Amino acid sequence: MTTEQTAVRLDADQIAAFHRDGFLRLEALTTTAEVAALRTVYDQLFARGSAAFEAGDHLELGKLDDDGQETLPQILNPQKYAPELIEIQARANALAVARQLLGDEAAPAGDHAISKPPAHGAATPWHQDEAYWDPAYDHTALSIWMPLQEATVQNGCMQFVPGSHRGGVVPHTLVDPEAHALQLADPIADGVERVAVPLPPGGCTIHHCRTLHYAGPNTSQGTRRAYIMAFAVPPTRLETPHAYPWQRAEWSGQ
Repeated sequence: MTTEQTAVRLDADQIAAFHRDGFLRLEALTTTAEVAALRTVYDQLFARGSAAFEAGDHLELGKLDDDGQETLPQILNPQKYAPELIEIQARANALAVARQLLGDEAAPAGDHAISKPPAHGAATPWHQDEAYWDPAYDHTALSIWMPLQEATVQNGCMQFVPGSHRGGVVPHTLVDPEAHALQLADPIADGVERVAVPLPPGGCTIHHCRTLHYAGPNTSQGTRRAYIMAFAVPPTRLETPHAYPWQRAEWSGQ
């Protein structure tokens, strides 16, 4: 897999839509051939098992099922374990997109991969990415979420609340004491618009770090594979840090 430095160019309407809605859909981030190659690397990574990864790089975001099987495994920093992921077309295009939306200071801020096993992959609960991050700062960042097969409502495509990035970080709680994931402390009110975004393989969604988002369970008979690349500009240190009490619970294991 090699990078050809072919950038994806957004038009003015797409840029305006991202800043208005807090998310954007692109039909293609990379080629069909690269998606097939990435799918092979992805499956090999998840076949290794948690013991093959450094502490904290293989996490279960959901609860184990009744048979003790993972329902929402995540690999952080997958490029550490598959260096071929560093020089891919998708990454060059993702960085180009991030700089068009956030400015030239936008830089890579980490990759991760999330798998939803066939028929029993758990939902990714409604949350904001910034709820996980250092509360001593305000953050400006985005995530580019790329499926390696078709993403549908049935297998857990992304869903968003338009415009929700324009507010602050709202209260969150741990999904479960044994799960490394956050969810909104209060459900989204009835009548609030939610937009599901199905995608072809190698398409992507792009969302701001404060946009409320969710991905449903995988009820299909195939694995739902998602590769996520994050980009950020330097954060702004606050005189008074935000109060994120849910982080204390996460870090203490409560």
